[in-house]
Amino acid sequence: MQVQFISVTPEQLQRKIIEGVKTQLEDLKKHFKPKEPKEYLTRHELAEMLSIDLSTVYNWTKKGILTAHQIGGRVFYLRSEVENAIVKLNN
Repeated sequence: MQVQFISVTPEQLQRKIIEGVKTQLEDLKKHFKPKEPKEYLTRHELAEMLSIDLSTVYNWTKKGILTAHQIGGRVFYLRSEVENAIVKLNN
């Protein structure tokens, strides 16, 4: 396959290519959302983060306020789920 450009200088072609790439990069920047790794907290880390007792962590988990995740014998809480469980009060 052969492509011919008529009435286009190499500099003009180069400029057009660069403009096209810049446009695509700007569009990508607008819509790009990097994935953040999930952060898991232990019961102790969660209690410390919220300044609560371990018994409160246990009770909130039992009541379904917090969702626990388990692997082996270890229990973890997903930070984003904990943050979503915190509700704003309208005073």
